[in-house]
Amino acid sequence: MQARDVMVSPVITVGKIATVRDVAKILLEKRISAVPVVDNVGKVIGIVTESDLMHRAEAGTERPYSWWVHFLAGDATMAADYVKSHATRIEDVMTTDVVTATPETLLHEIAMLFEERQIKRVPIVNNDGDLVGIVSRANLIQAVASARPKLEMTLPDSTIRQKLLDELKKKSWAHTHNLGVTVTNGVVDLWGYAVSADQRGAIRVAAEAIPGVTAVNDHLADSSTFVWTPG
Repeated sequence: MQARDVMVSPVITVGKIATVRDVAKILLEKRISAVPVVDNVGKVIGIVTESDLMHRAEAGTERPYSWWVHFLAGDATMAADYVKSHATRIEDVMTTDVVTATPETLLHEIAMLFEERQIKRVPIVNNDGDLVGIVSRANLIQAVASARPKLEMTLPDSTIRQKLLDELKKKSWAHTHNLGVTVTNGVVDLWGYAVSADQRGAIRVAAEAIPGVTAVNDHLADSSTFVWTPG
């Protein structure tokens, strides 16, 4: 799936002349957790999230600084925090280093962006840089929840076995040279040994995902039980 398949569009936005109070009201009224900031021609120049408004003077939630924190943080950090907590214009509060993606970006790439950049949503822009949508973590969860199960089909045991082996051979962690697979009436039996509990679990999941598999019997031994002795 691509970003275009799950993105929310149109996107609620604000201009840089909006006030912090304006944005706070929009977040509450629209029940959203962030709002992109755009310029006069609709290009994304920033984003404001709930976390940007967490430490505000109006709510008495400014960051407290003891003398030793002040010493470690330095004047520049203290000044930046003061702006975040006291500024009235949204352009002084917004995050300007905005991570964006295109409508064609694959969802697994967006999921990686969420993890690597520690963010919760990504504005979607077209080739001209125009904002066309936004994808949040919630949208990815919605894609999981709305996924339709694959149509059940009956495959010959030999086909099931080959599909499983073909899938595992593409995975560097599978070590298929240590694995034996038999299939009888849709029941997969796994033989050999696994190097870890995670590996044996992944092999079982791969088998269960093949259409026509009715059960998986795990006979894999722990590799630590195999001790080589010179002979």
